[in-house]
Amino acid sequence: MADKVTERTQPQAVEAEASVLGGMLLERSAIGRAVELLDDTCFYLDSHRTIFSTICVLYDKGVPVDLVTVTEELKKRKQLDKAGGASYISVLLERVATGANVEYHARIILEKAVLRKLIQSTTGIVQRSYEGTDDVDELLDDAENKIFSIRQSRLKRGFVSVRTLIKGSFEAIEELSKRKKHITGIESGFVDLDRRTSGFQNSDFVVVASRPSMGKTSFALNVAQHAAINTRVPVGIFSLEMSKEQVVQRMLCSEARVDAQRLRTGYLSDADWPKLTAAAGRLNEAPIYIDDSAVLSIWELKSKARRLKSEVDLGVLMVDYMQLISGPSSENRQQEISAISRSLKALAKELDIPILAMSQLSRAVESRGGARRPVLSDLRESGAIEQDADVVIMVYRPELYGLQPEGVAELIVAKQRNGPTGTEKLAFVKQYTRFENMSGVEEVSPAEGADELGEVVS
Repeated sequence: MADKVTERTQPQAVEAEASVLGGMLLERSAIGRAVELLDDTCFYLDSHRTIFSTICVLYDKGVPVDLVTVTEELKKRKQLDKAGGASYISVLLERVATGANVEYHARIILEKAVLRKLIQSTTGIVQRSYEGTDDVDELLDDAENKIFSIRQSRLKRGFVSVRTLIKGSFEAIEELSKRKKHITGIESGFVDLDRRTSGFQNSDFVVVASRPSMGKTSFALNVAQHAAINTRVPVGIFSLEMSKEQVVQRMLCSEARVDAQRLRTGYLSDADWPKLTAAAGRLNEAPIYIDDSAVLSIWELKSKARRLKSEVDLGVLMVDYMQLISGPSSENRQQEISAISRSLKALAKELDIPILAMSQLSRAVESRGGARRPVLSDLRESGAIEQDADVVIMVYRPELYGLQPEGVAELIVAKQRNGPTGTEKLAFVKQYTRFENMSGVEEVSPAEGADELGEVVS
């Protein structure tokens, strides 16, 4: 049966359009309120789009906007007939007595425009689905991209008076003063790092970068384990490089402090089993959620993250790693990574959670010589990552370059928008794929791991 959807009259609010245009002709302040919500594509009638665009041109020039100036501008552009003529513009002005309702009517226009965009986008997807000539994954990605773009156009926020914000801010400061707690965000479990950052803050985009095999994934998983097990914060993990089974195995190894090689090969000692059992019990109760999609677009990632946030009140999100995400089609990879970086920053703000994104460093580190300690300019493929990130942490282990001391890692806080930069040292226990505080003291309950509390790694 033929689909008659496209033959129906599309959603529109012509009366509201006329009212908004009349208000803009009547009051200059109404123009500012209208353009915050609308552009010319929001109008259903061609004549209304033409008049709106002309008003905006005059407004931008600082020219008075009224019946005479708009009519003259349309004449100059040879668009007066397209706009309906001088008589129609006069009718628009006569239909309203005030511009007070412009914002309300503009929102009606916007809603109808969104519905039309949805129809237009989905009609094309339906047609391509019937034709069956597109790759299914590409079609899904395109559909998601179109819907996401429409949704994003509705998420814009305007100015908010400090008066409306100051009360909440002062209450938050009072609460912090009462608690006198140094950590105000998500704890990493690493004392010196938390002291420097005060924890990972809500809406922060945190980039954890290193060369391959330095341990950025291990660091992220250690943070995830601490947040979920010790503070009961729901954690989401997008693992594009490792399978979910590999992620869980690495977590078990780290949590139980069991040799990774023995765990992989099955050559476990009698002493390993109680540790693994206790670790499995702790992880089983931990609110950790893993998505191991090997191919993941930024739109799919954002959609899944939003859903997880609504289902479990997601507290922190890990992405391993950024360069494996596919972004919008661009002229080059640098532009694509820039778009992905901006999207992750926007998502952190939207969900009001910290997002920790792993990132590769460029090969320039290897050719530098000496200690080969990374710097901000080594962030691979895009300076936008450095710009978008609120915090940049670089994982560096000198022993991989044959330098001393062994078993010591550096967390280089190369950027922190709201705090100090600097370097903190951690112990790295290779056989457990685990970072630890240099003191080696772990916050494990005596009932679950008393035999581990005295372990020191240096």
